[in-house]
Amino acid sequence: MDDGTSAKAAQAARTGRLEALAPGQAIPFGGDRVAYVDADLAATFRPGDRLVVVQDAGDLLRIPAAEAQAAASAVGRAAAAFARMGEVADVAITTFFEAFARRLEDEAAWGAIAAANAADVEAARARGRSTTRLIASEAMRADMIAGLRAWRDAKPPRGRRIERIDHQGWSVEQLTAPLGVVGFVFEGRPNVFADACGVIRAGNTVVFRIGSDALGTARAIVAEALDPALAEAGLPEGAAVLVDSAAHAAGWAMFGDARLALAVARGSGPAVAQLGAIARQAGTPVSLHGTGGAWLVADETADPERFYAAVFHSLDRKVCNTLNVCCIVESRAGDLVPVFLEALARAGERRRGAKLHVAEADFARLPEAWRTGRSTVIRAEGPVEEALAEPIADADLGREWEWEEAPEVSLKVVADTAEAVALFNALSPRFAATLISQDPAAHERFYATVDAPFVGDGFTRWVDGQYALNRPELGLSNWQHGRLFARGGVLAGDGVFTVRARVRQADLDLDRGGQPTPPRAG
Repeated sequence: MDDGTSAKAAQAARTGRLEALAPGQAIPFGGDRVAYVDADLAATFRPGDRLVVVQDAGDLLRIPAAEAQAAASAVGRAAAAFARMGEVADVAITTFFEAFARRLEDEAAWGAIAAANAADVEAARARGRSTTRLIASEAMRADMIAGLRAWRDAKPPRGRRIERIDHQGWSVEQLTAPLGVVGFVFEGRPNVFADACGVIRAGNTVVFRIGSDALGTARAIVAEALDPALAEAGLPEGAAVLVDSAAHAAGWAMFGDARLALAVARGSGPAVAQLGAIARQAGTPVSLHGTGGAWLVADETADPERFYAAVFHSLDRKVCNTLNVCCIVESRAGDLVPVFLEALARAGERRRGAKLHVAEADFARLPEAWRTGRSTVIRAEGPVEEALAEPIADADLGREWEWEEAPEVSLKVVADTAEAVALFNALSPRFAATLISQDPAAHERFYATVDAPFVGDGFTRWVDGQYALNRPELGLSNWQHGRLFARGGVLAGDGVFTVRARVRQADLDLDRGGQPTPPRAG
Protein backbone atom coordinates (compact mmCIF):
# COMPACT_ATOMS: atom_id res chain seq x y z
CA MET A 1 0.00 0.00 0.00
CA ASP A 2 1.60 3.32 -1.07
CA ASP A 3 1.81 6.40 1.16
CA GLY A 4 -1.17 8.07 -0.52
CA THR A 5 -3.38 5.05 -0.06
CA SER A 6 -2.14 4.62 3.52
CA ALA A 7 -3.10 8.21 4.30
CA LYS A 8 -6.55 7.68 2.84
CA ALA A 9 -6.95 4.47 4.82
CA ALA A 10 -5.98 6.31 8.00
CA GLN A 11 -8.50 9.06 7.20
CA ALA A 12 -11.17 6.42 6.58
CA ALA A 13 -10.39 4.87 9.96
CA ARG A 14 -11.00 8.23 11.62
CA THR A 15 -14.22 9.05 9.77
CA GLY A 16 -15.68 5.58 9.55
CA ARG A 17 -16.15 6.05 5.77
CA LEU A 18 -14.63 3.94 3.01
CA GLU A 19 -12.63 6.38 0.88
CA ALA A 20 -10.03 4.19 -0.85
CA LEU A 21 -9.23 0.60 -1.79
CA ALA A 22 -5.84 -1.03 -2.27
CA PRO A 23 -4.90 -3.71 -4.83
CA GLY A 24 -5.03 -7.10 -3.18
CA GLN A 25 -7.10 -5.83 -0.24
CA ALA A 26 -9.08 -8.68 1.32
CA ILE A 27 -12.85 -8.23 1.57
CA PRO A 28 -14.71 -10.86 3.61
CA PHE A 29 -18.03 -12.20 2.28
CA GLY A 30 -20.44 -15.00 3.00
CA GLY A 31 -19.20 -15.31 6.57
CA ASP A 32 -16.15 -17.46 5.79
CA ARG A 33 -14.83 -16.44 2.37
CA VAL A 34 -12.65 -13.68 1.00
CA ALA A 35 -12.61 -11.67 -2.22
CA TYR A 36 -9.69 -9.48 -3.25
CA VAL A 37 -9.70 -6.00 -4.71
CA ASP A 38 -8.16 -5.93 -8.19
CA ALA A 39 -5.99 -3.13 -9.55
CA ASP A 40 -8.76 -1.61 -11.68
CA LEU A 41 -11.23 -1.37 -8.80
CA ALA A 42 -8.59 0.15 -6.55
CA ALA A 43 -7.59 2.72 -9.17
CA THR A 44 -11.15 3.86 -9.95
CA PHE A 45 -12.59 3.98 -6.42
CA ARG A 46 -13.02 7.54 -5.17
CA PRO A 47 -14.27 9.12 -1.93
CA GLY A 48 -18.04 9.15 -2.06
CA ASP A 49 -18.23 5.93 -4.08
CA ARG A 50 -19.84 2.86 -2.58
CA LEU A 51 -18.65 -0.73 -2.55
CA VAL A 52 -21.32 -3.42 -2.67
CA VAL A 53 -20.13 -6.88 -1.67
CA VAL A 54 -22.50 -9.51 -3.06
CA GLN A 55 -22.60 -12.01 -0.24
CA ASP A 56 -23.72 -14.91 -2.44
CA ALA A 57 -20.74 -14.82 -4.80
CA GLY A 58 -18.23 -12.28 -3.54
CA ASP A 59 -18.70 -9.85 -6.44
CA LEU A 60 -17.17 -6.47 -5.61
CA LEU A 61 -19.28 -3.78 -7.25
CA ARG A 62 -18.28 -0.13 -7.34
CA ILE A 63 -21.14 2.37 -7.37
CA PRO A 64 -19.83 5.83 -8.32
CA ALA A 65 -21.15 8.65 -6.18
CA ALA A 66 -23.10 10.15 -9.09
CA GLU A 67 -24.94 6.87 -9.78
CA ALA A 68 -25.68 6.38 -6.09
CA GLN A 69 -27.13 9.88 -5.94
CA ALA A 70 -29.23 9.39 -9.09
CA ALA A 71 -30.78 6.21 -7.69
CA ALA A 72 -31.29 7.65 -4.20
CA SER A 73 -32.97 10.74 -5.62
CA ALA A 74 -35.33 8.69 -7.78
CA VAL A 75 -36.28 6.36 -4.92
CA GLY A 76 -36.73 9.37 -2.64
CA ARG A 77 -39.15 11.00 -5.08
CA ALA A 78 -41.14 7.77 -5.36
CA ALA A 79 -41.20 7.39 -1.56
CA ALA A 80 -42.47 10.95 -1.12
CA ALA A 81 -45.15 10.32 -3.73
CA PHE A 82 -46.24 7.11 -1.97
CA ALA A 83 -46.74 9.06 1.25
CA ARG A 84 -49.38 11.08 -0.60
CA MET A 85 -51.05 8.24 -2.53
CA GLY A 86 -53.41 7.41 0.34
CA GLU A 87 -55.30 10.61 -0.39
CA VAL A 88 -55.47 10.01 -4.16
CA ALA A 89 -58.87 8.83 -5.33
CA ASP A 90 -59.14 5.68 -7.46
CA VAL A 91 -60.79 7.76 -10.19
CA ALA A 92 -57.59 9.80 -10.51
CA ILE A 93 -55.60 6.60 -11.03
CA THR A 94 -58.12 5.54 -13.67
CA THR A 95 -57.65 8.90 -15.37
CA PHE A 96 -53.87 8.41 -15.39
CA PHE A 97 -54.03 5.13 -17.30
CA GLU A 98 -56.41 6.55 -19.91
CA ALA A 99 -54.29 9.69 -20.30
CA PHE A 100 -51.13 7.60 -20.74
CA ALA A 101 -52.83 5.42 -23.38
CA ARG A 102 -54.25 8.43 -25.21
CA ARG A 103 -50.84 10.05 -25.48
CA LEU A 104 -49.36 6.88 -26.95
CA GLU A 105 -52.16 7.01 -29.53
CA ASP A 106 -51.30 10.59 -30.41
CA GLU A 107 -49.31 10.57 -33.65
CA ALA A 108 -47.12 13.53 -32.75
CA ALA A 109 -46.18 12.04 -29.36
CA TRP A 110 -45.58 8.61 -30.86
CA GLY A 111 -43.54 10.14 -33.65
CA ALA A 112 -41.12 11.58 -31.12
CA ILE A 113 -40.95 8.25 -29.30
CA ALA A 114 -40.44 6.34 -32.55
CA ALA A 115 -37.63 8.69 -33.60
CA ALA A 116 -35.85 8.16 -30.27
CA ASN A 117 -36.34 4.43 -30.63
CA ALA A 118 -34.89 4.41 -34.16
CA ALA A 119 -31.78 6.14 -32.82
CA ASP A 120 -31.52 3.58 -29.99
CA VAL A 121 -31.87 0.68 -32.44
CA GLU A 122 -29.22 2.07 -34.78
CA ALA A 123 -26.80 2.68 -31.91
CA ALA A 124 -27.36 -0.83 -30.55
CA ARG A 125 -26.74 -2.41 -33.95
CA ALA A 126 -23.55 -0.40 -34.34
CA ARG A 127 -22.34 -1.89 -31.04
CA GLY A 128 -23.24 -5.42 -32.14
CA ARG A 129 -26.09 -5.60 -29.66
CA SER A 130 -29.32 -7.56 -30.05
CA THR A 131 -32.26 -5.45 -31.20
CA THR A 132 -34.92 -8.19 -31.28
CA ARG A 133 -36.83 -6.79 -28.30
CA LEU A 134 -35.75 -3.17 -28.63
CA ILE A 135 -37.81 -2.10 -31.64
CA ALA A 136 -40.92 -0.11 -30.69
CA SER A 137 -43.15 -1.49 -33.46
CA GLU A 138 -46.78 -0.69 -34.10
CA ALA A 139 -47.69 -4.04 -32.57
CA MET A 140 -45.77 -3.12 -29.40
CA ARG A 141 -47.48 0.27 -29.35
CA ALA A 142 -50.88 -1.42 -29.59
CA ASP A 143 -49.97 -3.82 -26.77
CA MET A 144 -48.89 -0.94 -24.54
CA ILE A 145 -52.14 0.93 -25.16
CA ALA A 146 -54.20 -2.20 -24.56
CA GLY A 147 -52.31 -2.91 -21.34
CA LEU A 148 -52.84 0.60 -20.00
CA ARG A 149 -56.54 0.43 -20.77
CA ALA A 150 -56.75 -2.96 -19.08
CA TRP A 151 -55.49 -1.25 -15.92
CA ARG A 152 -57.89 1.64 -16.53
CA ASP A 153 -60.79 -0.80 -16.52
CA ALA A 154 -59.52 -3.04 -13.70
CA LYS A 155 -61.38 -3.02 -10.43
CA PRO A 156 -59.41 -0.90 -7.93
CA PRO A 157 -57.82 -3.34 -5.47
CA ARG A 158 -57.23 -0.90 -2.60
CA GLY A 159 -59.40 -1.63 0.40
CA ARG A 160 -60.70 -4.96 -0.92
CA ARG A 161 -62.01 -6.99 2.01
CA ILE A 162 -60.32 -10.36 2.24
CA GLU A 163 -62.29 -11.53 5.28
CA ARG A 164 -64.37 -10.32 8.21
CA ILE A 165 -64.37 -12.02 11.59
CA ASP A 166 -67.25 -11.15 13.91
CA HIS A 167 -66.87 -11.39 17.67
CA GLN A 168 -69.30 -10.54 20.44
CA GLY A 169 -69.24 -6.76 20.53
CA TRP A 170 -66.52 -6.23 17.94
CA SER A 171 -65.29 -7.28 14.48
CA VAL A 172 -62.03 -7.46 12.50
CA GLU A 173 -61.66 -6.90 8.79
CA GLN A 174 -58.59 -7.79 6.73
CA LEU A 175 -58.20 -5.36 3.84
CA THR A 176 -55.76 -5.07 0.95
CA ALA A 177 -53.56 -1.98 1.00
CA PRO A 178 -50.73 -0.56 -1.12
CA LEU A 179 -47.30 -2.05 -0.49
CA GLY A 180 -45.02 0.93 -1.17
CA VAL A 181 -42.30 1.78 -3.66
CA VAL A 182 -41.64 -0.88 -6.29
CA GLY A 183 -38.18 -0.89 -7.88
CA PHE A 184 -38.05 -2.22 -11.41
CA VAL A 185 -35.02 -3.06 -13.57
CA PHE A 186 -35.73 -4.39 -17.04
CA GLU A 187 -34.02 -5.02 -20.32
CA GLY A 188 -34.49 -2.83 -23.39
CA ARG A 189 -38.15 -3.53 -24.08
CA PRO A 190 -40.03 -0.22 -24.22
CA ASN A 191 -43.42 -1.84 -23.65
CA VAL A 192 -42.39 -2.77 -20.11
CA PHE A 193 -43.02 0.86 -19.19
CA ALA A 194 -46.76 0.21 -19.37
CA ASP A 195 -46.38 -3.03 -17.42
CA ALA A 196 -44.36 -1.37 -14.64
CA CYS A 197 -46.92 1.39 -14.19
CA GLY A 198 -49.51 -1.26 -13.36
CA VAL A 199 -48.45 -1.11 -9.70
CA ILE A 200 -50.02 2.35 -9.52
CA ARG A 201 -53.45 0.73 -9.91
CA ALA A 202 -53.06 -0.68 -6.39
CA GLY A 203 -51.87 2.66 -4.99
CA ASN A 204 -48.15 1.93 -5.14
CA THR A 205 -45.45 4.05 -6.74
CA VAL A 206 -42.69 2.83 -9.06
CA VAL A 207 -39.09 3.70 -9.85
CA PHE A 208 -37.46 1.99 -12.78
CA ARG A 209 -34.22 1.66 -14.66
CA ILE A 210 -34.17 0.48 -18.27
CA GLY A 211 -31.22 -1.05 -20.11
CA SER A 212 -28.84 1.42 -21.73
CA ASP A 213 -29.86 0.30 -25.22
CA ALA A 214 -33.37 1.70 -24.71
CA LEU A 215 -32.64 4.71 -22.52
CA GLY A 216 -33.35 7.23 -25.28
CA THR A 217 -36.71 5.60 -25.96
CA ALA A 218 -37.47 5.63 -22.24
CA ARG A 219 -36.71 9.32 -21.95
CA ALA A 220 -39.04 10.05 -24.87
CA ILE A 221 -41.87 8.00 -23.34
CA VAL A 222 -41.46 9.87 -20.05
CA ALA A 223 -41.46 13.27 -21.73
CA GLU A 224 -44.18 12.65 -24.31
CA ALA A 225 -46.60 10.42 -22.42
CA LEU A 226 -45.84 9.40 -18.83
CA ASP A 227 -45.17 12.72 -17.12
CA PRO A 228 -48.02 14.54 -18.93
CA ALA A 229 -50.42 11.74 -17.93
CA LEU A 230 -49.37 11.94 -14.27
CA ALA A 231 -49.90 15.71 -14.32
CA GLU A 232 -53.29 15.49 -16.03
CA ALA A 233 -54.55 12.94 -13.49
CA GLY A 234 -53.23 14.93 -10.54
CA LEU A 235 -51.08 12.11 -9.22
CA PRO A 236 -48.16 13.10 -6.97
CA GLU A 237 -44.94 14.02 -8.72
CA GLY A 238 -42.70 10.99 -8.46
CA ALA A 239 -45.47 8.39 -8.65
CA ALA A 240 -43.50 6.90 -11.56
CA VAL A 241 -39.81 7.81 -11.86
CA LEU A 242 -37.15 6.84 -14.37
CA VAL A 243 -33.60 6.50 -13.05
CA ASP A 244 -31.98 8.47 -15.86
CA SER A 245 -28.70 6.61 -16.08
CA ALA A 246 -27.12 4.22 -18.55
CA ALA A 247 -24.86 2.66 -15.91
CA HIS A 248 -25.49 -0.76 -14.39
CA ALA A 249 -24.30 0.76 -11.12
CA ALA A 250 -27.50 2.82 -10.92
CA GLY A 251 -29.49 -0.40 -10.87
CA TRP A 252 -27.26 -1.84 -8.17
CA ALA A 253 -27.75 1.29 -6.09
CA MET A 254 -31.49 1.24 -6.56
CA PHE A 255 -31.85 -2.41 -5.57
CA GLY A 256 -29.67 -1.79 -2.52
CA ASP A 257 -32.00 0.96 -1.27
CA ALA A 258 -33.88 -0.32 1.77
CA ARG A 259 -36.80 2.03 1.02
CA LEU A 260 -38.00 -0.31 -1.72
CA ALA A 261 -40.94 -2.50 -0.76
CA LEU A 262 -40.38 -4.88 -3.68
CA ALA A 263 -37.59 -5.28 -6.24
CA VAL A 264 -38.50 -6.67 -9.67
CA ALA A 265 -35.93 -7.65 -12.28
CA ARG A 266 -36.81 -8.79 -15.77
CA GLY A 267 -34.29 -10.31 -18.09
CA SER A 268 -32.08 -13.35 -17.86
CA GLY A 269 -28.75 -14.62 -16.73
CA PRO A 270 -26.21 -13.64 -14.08
CA ALA A 271 -27.12 -9.94 -14.11
CA VAL A 272 -30.63 -10.65 -12.84
CA ALA A 273 -29.36 -13.08 -10.20
CA GLN A 274 -26.86 -10.45 -9.06
CA LEU A 275 -29.57 -7.80 -8.74
CA GLY A 276 -31.71 -10.19 -6.74
CA ALA A 277 -28.84 -10.92 -4.37
CA ILE A 278 -28.26 -7.20 -3.79
CA ALA A 279 -31.93 -6.62 -2.97
CA ARG A 280 -32.16 -9.63 -0.67
CA GLN A 281 -29.16 -8.60 1.39
CA ALA A 282 -30.76 -5.15 1.76
CA GLY A 283 -33.83 -6.93 3.19
CA THR A 284 -36.08 -6.29 0.18
CA PRO A 285 -38.38 -9.00 -1.22
CA VAL A 286 -37.67 -9.77 -4.87
CA SER A 287 -39.45 -11.05 -7.96
CA LEU A 288 -36.98 -12.46 -10.48
CA HIS A 289 -37.22 -14.34 -13.72
CA GLY A 290 -33.62 -15.14 -14.49
CA THR A 291 -33.72 -17.94 -17.07
CA GLY A 292 -36.48 -18.88 -19.48
CA GLY A 293 -37.13 -21.48 -22.12
CA ALA A 294 -40.13 -23.81 -22.31
CA TRP A 295 -40.01 -27.61 -22.59
CA LEU A 296 -42.42 -29.71 -24.66
CA VAL A 297 -42.86 -33.47 -24.25
CA ALA A 298 -44.58 -35.81 -26.72
CA ASP A 299 -45.62 -39.17 -25.26
CA GLU A 300 -46.60 -42.48 -26.87
CA THR A 301 -50.18 -41.31 -27.52
CA ALA A 302 -49.27 -37.89 -28.97
CA ASP A 303 -51.33 -36.78 -31.93
CA PRO A 304 -48.92 -35.78 -34.77
CA GLU A 305 -51.05 -32.84 -35.90
CA ARG A 306 -51.32 -31.40 -32.39
CA PHE A 307 -47.59 -31.95 -31.86
CA TYR A 308 -46.72 -30.27 -35.17
CA ALA A 309 -48.92 -27.26 -34.40
CA ALA A 310 -47.55 -26.91 -30.86
CA VAL A 311 -43.94 -26.87 -32.05
CA PHE A 312 -44.59 -24.46 -34.93
CA HIS A 313 -46.59 -21.96 -32.90
CA SER A 314 -44.09 -22.05 -30.02
CA LEU A 315 -41.27 -20.74 -32.24
CA ASP A 316 -42.68 -17.51 -33.69
CA ARG A 317 -40.20 -15.27 -31.84
CA LYS A 318 -37.65 -15.47 -29.04
CA VAL A 319 -38.99 -14.58 -25.62
CA CYS A 320 -38.86 -16.41 -22.30
CA ASN A 321 -41.83 -18.69 -23.12
CA THR A 322 -40.47 -19.82 -26.49
CA LEU A 323 -39.95 -23.56 -26.96
CA ASN A 324 -36.38 -24.38 -25.94
CA VAL A 325 -36.28 -28.17 -25.45
CA CYS A 326 -38.41 -30.86 -27.08
CA CYS A 327 -38.50 -34.40 -25.69
CA ILE A 328 -39.98 -37.29 -27.72
CA VAL A 329 -40.51 -40.75 -26.23
CA GLU A 330 -38.48 -43.56 -27.80
CA SER A 331 -41.53 -45.50 -28.98
CA ARG A 332 -42.65 -42.56 -31.17
CA ALA A 333 -39.27 -41.24 -32.31
CA GLY A 334 -39.58 -42.88 -35.72
CA ASP A 335 -42.64 -40.89 -36.74
CA LEU A 336 -42.48 -37.80 -34.48
CA VAL A 337 -38.85 -36.74 -35.04
CA PRO A 338 -39.65 -36.05 -38.72
CA VAL A 339 -42.76 -34.14 -37.64
CA PHE A 340 -40.67 -32.06 -35.27
CA LEU A 341 -38.07 -31.32 -37.96
CA GLU A 342 -40.78 -30.25 -40.39
CA ALA A 343 -42.35 -27.93 -37.82
CA LEU A 344 -38.93 -26.42 -37.01
CA ALA A 345 -38.17 -25.92 -40.70
CA ARG A 346 -41.55 -24.25 -41.28
CA ALA A 347 -41.00 -21.99 -38.27
CA GLY A 348 -37.63 -21.10 -39.78
CA GLU A 349 -39.24 -20.18 -43.09
CA ARG A 350 -41.21 -17.36 -41.48
CA ARG A 351 -38.07 -16.15 -39.73
CA ARG A 352 -34.58 -16.63 -41.19
CA GLY A 353 -33.42 -20.23 -41.05
CA ALA A 354 -33.27 -22.64 -38.13
CA LYS A 355 -30.77 -24.09 -35.69
CA LEU A 356 -31.03 -27.48 -33.98
CA HIS A 357 -29.16 -28.94 -31.01
CA VAL A 358 -29.60 -32.70 -30.56
CA ALA A 359 -28.69 -34.91 -27.63
CA GLU A 360 -25.43 -36.69 -28.46
CA ALA A 361 -27.04 -40.13 -28.30
CA ASP A 362 -29.73 -39.07 -30.77
CA PHE A 363 -27.70 -37.22 -33.39
CA ALA A 364 -27.62 -40.27 -35.68
CA ARG A 365 -31.42 -40.25 -35.84
CA LEU A 366 -31.37 -37.09 -37.94
CA PRO A 367 -31.61 -37.29 -41.74
CA GLU A 368 -28.30 -36.67 -43.50
CA ALA A 369 -29.46 -33.25 -44.72
CA TRP A 370 -29.77 -32.12 -41.10
CA ARG A 371 -26.54 -33.80 -39.94
CA THR A 372 -24.39 -32.30 -42.69
CA GLY A 373 -26.28 -29.13 -43.58
CA ARG A 374 -25.09 -25.57 -43.04
CA SER A 375 -27.17 -22.55 -42.12
CA THR A 376 -26.64 -18.80 -41.90
CA VAL A 377 -27.75 -17.81 -38.41
CA ILE A 378 -28.37 -14.21 -37.38
CA ARG A 379 -26.51 -13.55 -34.15
CA ALA A 380 -26.27 -10.28 -32.21
CA GLU A 381 -22.95 -9.61 -33.93
CA GLY A 382 -24.42 -10.32 -37.40
CA PRO A 383 -24.87 -13.27 -39.82
CA VAL A 384 -22.78 -16.36 -38.94
CA GLU A 385 -22.53 -19.58 -40.96
CA GLU A 386 -22.94 -22.60 -38.68
CA ALA A 387 -23.83 -26.27 -38.78
CA LEU A 388 -27.56 -26.74 -39.17
CA ALA A 389 -27.56 -29.30 -36.34
CA GLU A 390 -25.04 -29.93 -33.58
CA PRO A 391 -24.82 -32.54 -30.80
CA ILE A 392 -25.33 -31.40 -27.23
CA ALA A 393 -24.62 -33.10 -23.92
CA ASP A 394 -27.63 -33.94 -21.76
CA ALA A 395 -26.13 -31.77 -19.01
CA ASP A 396 -26.54 -28.74 -21.31
CA LEU A 397 -30.25 -29.20 -21.97
CA GLY A 398 -31.01 -26.43 -19.47
CA ARG A 399 -29.27 -23.81 -21.62
CA GLU A 400 -31.63 -21.16 -22.94
CA TRP A 401 -30.99 -20.32 -26.60
CA GLU A 402 -31.06 -16.54 -27.08
CA TRP A 403 -31.71 -16.44 -30.83
CA GLU A 404 -32.29 -13.40 -32.98
CA GLU A 405 -34.01 -14.59 -36.17
CA ALA A 406 -33.42 -18.32 -36.70
CA PRO A 407 -35.48 -20.45 -34.26
CA GLU A 408 -33.07 -22.41 -32.09
CA VAL A 409 -34.12 -25.43 -30.05
CA SER A 410 -32.81 -28.65 -28.48
CA LEU A 411 -34.12 -32.18 -29.13
CA LYS A 412 -33.87 -35.19 -26.83
CA VAL A 413 -35.32 -38.69 -27.25
CA VAL A 414 -36.36 -40.16 -23.87
CA ALA A 415 -37.41 -43.59 -22.70
CA ASP A 416 -40.73 -42.29 -21.39
CA THR A 417 -42.46 -39.22 -19.98
CA ALA A 418 -41.04 -39.91 -16.54
CA GLU A 419 -37.49 -39.49 -17.88
CA ALA A 420 -38.47 -36.23 -19.57
CA VAL A 421 -39.95 -34.94 -16.30
CA ALA A 422 -36.82 -35.97 -14.40
CA LEU A 423 -34.62 -34.10 -16.89
CA PHE A 424 -36.86 -31.05 -16.69
CA ASN A 425 -36.83 -31.02 -12.89
CA ALA A 426 -33.05 -31.51 -12.72
CA LEU A 427 -31.74 -29.39 -15.60
CA SER A 428 -34.27 -26.76 -16.64
CA PRO A 429 -34.96 -23.43 -14.93
CA ARG A 430 -38.33 -24.99 -13.98
CA PHE A 431 -40.42 -22.52 -15.90
CA ALA A 432 -42.94 -23.83 -18.47
CA ALA A 433 -43.72 -27.41 -19.46
CA THR A 434 -46.15 -28.85 -22.02
CA LEU A 435 -47.28 -32.43 -22.59
CA ILE A 436 -48.71 -33.54 -25.93
CA SER A 437 -50.76 -36.62 -25.14
CA GLN A 438 -54.18 -38.12 -25.83
CA ASP A 439 -54.24 -39.81 -22.41
CA PRO A 440 -56.01 -37.82 -19.63
CA ALA A 441 -54.31 -39.91 -16.95
CA ALA A 442 -50.90 -39.03 -18.43
CA HIS A 443 -51.73 -35.33 -18.16
CA GLU A 444 -52.63 -35.76 -14.49
CA ARG A 445 -49.35 -37.59 -13.78
CA PHE A 446 -47.43 -34.94 -15.69
CA TYR A 447 -49.04 -32.11 -13.74
CA ALA A 448 -48.43 -33.90 -10.44
CA THR A 449 -44.74 -34.61 -11.09
CA VAL A 450 -43.35 -31.78 -13.22
CA ASP A 451 -41.92 -28.98 -11.05
CA ALA A 452 -43.13 -25.96 -13.01
CA PRO A 453 -45.47 -23.04 -12.28
CA PHE A 454 -46.81 -23.10 -15.87
CA VAL A 455 -48.11 -26.39 -17.29
CA GLY A 456 -49.97 -26.84 -20.57
CA ASP A 457 -51.10 -29.23 -23.28
CA GLY A 458 -50.32 -27.25 -26.45
CA PHE A 459 -48.14 -24.38 -27.58
CA THR A 460 -45.89 -22.78 -24.97
CA ARG A 461 -46.31 -19.11 -25.85
CA TRP A 462 -49.49 -18.77 -23.74
CA VAL A 463 -47.32 -18.08 -20.67
CA ASP A 464 -47.91 -14.33 -20.52
CA GLY A 465 -49.90 -12.26 -18.05
CA GLN A 466 -51.63 -10.01 -20.57
CA TYR A 467 -52.30 -12.83 -23.07
CA ALA A 468 -53.51 -15.43 -20.56
CA LEU A 469 -54.90 -13.43 -17.64
CA ASN A 470 -55.84 -10.12 -19.30
CA ARG A 471 -53.48 -8.34 -16.89
CA PRO A 472 -50.22 -6.76 -18.02
CA GLU A 473 -47.46 -8.46 -16.10
CA LEU A 474 -44.61 -6.99 -14.13
CA GLY A 475 -42.72 -10.20 -14.68
CA LEU A 476 -42.88 -13.97 -14.88
CA SER A 477 -41.13 -15.97 -12.19
CA ASN A 478 -39.74 -19.45 -12.65
CA TRP A 479 -38.98 -21.91 -9.86
CA GLN A 480 -35.24 -21.92 -10.51
CA HIS A 481 -34.59 -20.82 -6.93
CA GLY A 482 -37.60 -22.52 -5.32
CA ARG A 483 -41.36 -22.18 -5.34
CA LEU A 484 -42.97 -18.84 -4.62
CA PHE A 485 -44.66 -18.18 -1.30
CA ALA A 486 -48.39 -17.44 -1.52
CA ARG A 487 -48.38 -16.14 -5.09
CA GLY A 488 -48.36 -17.32 -8.68
CA GLY A 489 -45.68 -17.07 -11.30
CA VAL A 490 -47.32 -14.06 -12.97
CA LEU A 491 -46.72 -10.87 -11.02
CA ALA A 492 -49.18 -8.17 -12.06
CA GLY A 493 -49.75 -4.67 -10.78
CA ASP A 494 -52.83 -5.58 -8.78
CA GLY A 495 -50.88 -8.37 -7.08
CA VAL A 496 -48.53 -5.94 -5.32
CA PHE A 497 -50.25 -5.28 -2.02
CA THR A 498 -50.08 -5.81 1.71
CA VAL A 499 -52.88 -6.62 4.15
CA ARG A 500 -54.05 -4.33 6.94
CA ALA A 501 -56.35 -5.27 9.82
CA ARG A 502 -59.07 -2.89 10.98
CA VAL A 503 -61.14 -3.32 14.14
CA ARG A 504 -64.59 -1.91 14.79
CA GLN A 505 -65.57 -2.06 18.47
CA ALA A 506 -69.19 -1.76 19.63
CA ASP A 507 -68.85 -3.06 23.18
CA LEU A 508 -67.02 -0.53 25.37
CA ASP A 509 -66.51 -3.13 28.14
CA LEU A 510 -64.20 -5.35 26.08
CA ASP A 511 -61.33 -6.45 28.33
CA ARG A 512 -58.90 -9.36 27.92
CA GLY A 513 -59.16 -10.05 31.66
CA GLY A 514 -62.97 -9.90 31.77
CA GLN A 515 -63.15 -6.72 33.86
CA PRO A 516 -65.99 -4.25 33.27
CA THR A 517 -65.30 -0.58 32.72
CA PRO A 518 -65.09 1.10 36.15
CA PRO A 519 -67.39 4.08 36.68
CA ARG A 520 -65.85 7.47 36.16
CA ALA A 521 -65.20 9.48 39.29
CA GLY A 522 -67.67 12.34 39.82
